Amino acid sequence: MTSLAMAAGFHALPLPIIQLSLSAVLKCGQSFRWSAYPLNLPAGDASSPTHEYRFCLRDRVVCLRQTATHILYRTVLPDPQPGADQQELLEAETLLWLKDYFQLNVDLALLYGEWGSRDKVFLGIQDRFSGIRMLRQDPWENLISFICSSNNNISRITKMVQSLSKEYSPPLLSLPVPDGSGVEETYHPFPPPSALAHPDVSARLRSLGFGYRADFIHRTAKMLVDTHGDSMHSRESSEPSERWLMTLRHMSTEDARAELLKFVGVGRKVADCVLLMSLDKTDVVPVDTHVHQIAIKYYGMKGSTKGKTNMTPKLYDELCTKFVKVWGDYAGWAHSVLFTSDLKSFASHGLPQTMSTPPASPVKNRKKRSREMTDLASTNLLSTSSSSESATATGFACSPNLAKRVKKR
Repeated sequence: MTSLAMAAGFHALPLPIIQLSLSAVLKCGQSFRWSAYPLNLPAGDASSPTHEYRFCLRDRVVCLRQTATHILYRTVLPDPQPGADQQELLEAETLLWLKDYFQLNVDLALLYGEWGSRDKVFLGIQDRFSGIRMLRQDPWENLISFICSSNNNISRITKMVQSLSKEYSPPLLSLPVPDGSGVEETYHPFPPPSALAHPDVSARLRSLGFGYRADFIHRTAKMLVDTHGDSMHSRESSEPSERWLMTLRHMSTEDARAELLKFVGVGRKVADCVLLMSLDKTDVVPVDTHVHQIAIKYYGMKGSTKGKTNMTPKLYDELCTKFVKVWGDYAGWAHSVLFTSDLKSFASHGLPQTMSTPPASPVKNRKKRSREMTDLASTNLLSTSSSSESATATGFACSPNLAKRVKKR
């Protein structure tokens, strides 16, 4: 447990890496606001974490590290710092958020075994690309992120989504990067719909390089605010339109898709990304030219691997039907593994010399360490619970109040 002892200020959640690989899941084009930082830890301990990953929620920054057997997590809060009892509650909330966000109630190793038994192509990549599961993201952020994805790549989408946060959301806190350099990084939550519904948003986003997507983002935000309002009660952490988007989880796939398709800049593929990544529709497979090429190359679908094929509604449905037939009720999850394995940025992923090294994060706004900066890592909150080597995902129970508070985030 040497590597755990190094992580002062972190709690330990027993979870084998075959259930969740942070280096793959957080950089494969599902979410675009996680930052990855290399750790300058003493050499000689192969089980030590190699990177720290950070994500800014509305009220906190969540910091993660990973060993072969544990996820290490830490909650960083803006000043003033809470008392011990409140801190314990907030740490419990973070744990609940993690289990919900990474859907740890789903046994990924069991799914991999099922997909491998049904599909020789999957069987050939499952060991190298293990631990890739579907995130359960906030629907509002996910919707805007995939409006940004139109004719775009992961690097540029990441830059756009982080620009939205920096431009339209006040900074929550600053925190030293974990390499010991003394450099601070400032973290911004994702902005709510009301922040992107103002008349001047489109022009500003165009000046930031969003192109035609600027109008789509502004008009979609305005549609939501005009329909559902933007007033919040003091105890609420989200706007009415954000809460309405959450209700789509309880609709049928067809009805939820129909609602999403009403927004400007949302076609079938973007809608299906939101259905899969935010709205619990596990069998939905978002189809684009890239996915079509995979189907032609490995699954006997007709078409040419050279040039761009016109994606008709009929072809889209045929591809979805094909993948569901191959992979079953969690076809969308399996598709994410194949999609990741085909990305150029993952060409060396899983190979011995680079298997724990994620693609680099874009450089964000940094400043020199200030004298007033509180060392939030000084308190040792480490849990030393032993890890099970079982591949079964960690189950959890929580009080209704805590669960309700987490779902609102």
